[in-house]
Amino acid sequence: MNRQQRRESAEQSGESPTGPRLPEAAALFEAAHRLLRAGRLAEAETNCRQALSIDADHADSLHLMGTLCQRAKQYDAAVDWFAQAIRKNPNVADYFFGLADVLAQQGRIEDAIKSYDLGLVLKPDAAGAWYQLGELLQQLGRREEARLSFDRALEADPRHVEALNGSALLYFHAGDYETAIARFDQSFAIKPDPGALHLKGLCQLHLGRFDEALVQIGQALAHVPDHPEVLNNYGVVLHKLGLNEEAVVHFDRALAFKADFVEALNHRGTALGELHRFDEALASFDRAVALKPAFADAHWNAALLRLLLGDFAKGWQGREWGRKCGAVGFVERQFSQALWRGEAPLAGRTILLHSDEGLGDTIQFARYAPLLAARGARVILEVDPALHSLLAGMDGVACVPRGGEEVHDFDLHCPLSSLPLACHTQLETIPAAPYLPAPPQALVDAWQTRLGPRKALRVGLVWSGNPAHGNDRNRSIPLRSLAPLLDCAATFVSLQKELRPADAACLRERGEIIDLTAHLTDFVQTAALVSCLDLVITVDTSVAHLAGALFRPTWVMLPHTPDYRWLLDRRDSPWYPTMRLFRQDGARDYARVVEAVRSELQLLIAARRALS
Repeated sequence: MNRQQRRESAEQSGESPTGPRLPEAAALFEAAHRLLRAGRLAEAETNCRQALSIDADHADSLHLMGTLCQRAKQYDAAVDWFAQAIRKNPNVADYFFGLADVLAQQGRIEDAIKSYDLGLVLKPDAAGAWYQLGELLQQLGRREEARLSFDRALEADPRHVEALNGSALLYFHAGDYETAIARFDQSFAIKPDPGALHLKGLCQLHLGRFDEALVQIGQALAHVPDHPEVLNNYGVVLHKLGLNEEAVVHFDRALAFKADFVEALNHRGTALGELHRFDEALASFDRAVALKPAFADAHWNAALLRLLLGDFAKGWQGREWGRKCGAVGFVERQFSQALWRGEAPLAGRTILLHSDEGLGDTIQFARYAPLLAARGARVILEVDPALHSLLAGMDGVACVPRGGEEVHDFDLHCPLSSLPLACHTQLETIPAAPYLPAPPQALVDAWQTRLGPRKALRVGLVWSGNPAHGNDRNRSIPLRSLAPLLDCAATFVSLQKELRPADAACLRERGEIIDLTAHLTDFVQTAALVSCLDLVITVDTSVAHLAGALFRPTWVMLPHTPDYRWLLDRRDSPWYPTMRLFRQDGARDYARVVEAVRSELQLLIAARRALS
């Protein structure tokens, strides 16, 4: 407190600022303050108490006593001293900040926040107080307010490293990775810290910039080579880049430092699965579950691997854990009606089947709806609006779009992806009969007109899926990779709705591919176009499911370790009888897959010519 503030304080308390006792009390306070800074706490308290014996209303000494009690962990006494200081002079921000700090240490977070608010009214440029307030708001889950508080700290002090890091973390958790990266960059420029590098790398990982993430987390790892979390995340990036041997090495190193690191065990299992070391992968998942029985991610990944290996009994059951995995993205619905698990009779009852995964999954599992109708149920199928017109008209099924009018009149419900479990589906009992309604003939005729006279085998092409898919790097390929097919004597038709910039440029260059996708306004239009084609060649996308469900000849190009539904080491699909599968080998090279497809396409063209 400066001389003017002490004068004002004395005036408010009724004392004469020039009285004989005030200078002596102030001098004792100044001595106590110097002793506190020197770490001589007992002597500081003695001086402080002497000051208060001379002037019991000396606010600075009351505040200092609060600080000394706080240092001694005498929190109740500290609160009392700070409160006395505030009563004597309510115009000093630091008094409120001191009280807020000790209230926070007592766990009285709401009261601490109020005290910080009062202090910041008096001293709005107090960067440290804004930062501490943001930390408390975070504890209460009030993240937006915390972010604003950190921003105010940075307005007052743009070089406040803790506020930069706190703000960056909030943007990270909010999914605004670009802003988080900018804040981490600011922080690192002021105070180089491997923690900021590590978190910046995680931002790059979430943005799918795996090369950048590898550099950032690798730099952090060079500073902290024995840090389990950094080792684990470096392994995750290596896995995303397809470097699974190296990824396993880093997961093993993380586990050497932290044997119960369940996240590392889970990621290790995923990498081992990609290497086709399936027994080791399952053992890693099972170890994670043994350490943490409710670890949904490990249950989920183990289930997908078991399904891939054909173990449907354990696989379908374990797959239900996906509903507890935030990253999986199931659409969860809550109903008062009972969940159908396969045991309750259906005859004479109404069951609501609701889509809960992606469009391809919905097309695949909609096959169960007519089967339940055949068992006497009244079936209501609720699906994404994009699929409503495609699935409407299935035998015995009333189809409604999700997000439209709420459905209330039903007895039971079941998510679509739970139907294989409820129906006890095994490999040999997969329902594979036709179930999709044929597209309207008028639409088919319109597409025949657009395509013009048939001059050669008509082949539809799809080369990429959703860029946001977690496995897009392995599932999608550039259009240029299909160039070897285009010299075959066939008419190629694009079925690719969403074009990446490089693919759009390639499509403009390659006049061999007919592109009428502007007319593909929904899945019924796509179904009508597919019905006009002789063959669909596609990567693992919703179009693969659509063409297969329409019983059209469909060739699917798959990565070495495909999605569970395509199983392993077979060229057919038990889900879609007209489908052929072309798989990467251990080299994981799509060029070899495209060459195999080209060879088979040449044979098909030759066979068609021989029959004509």
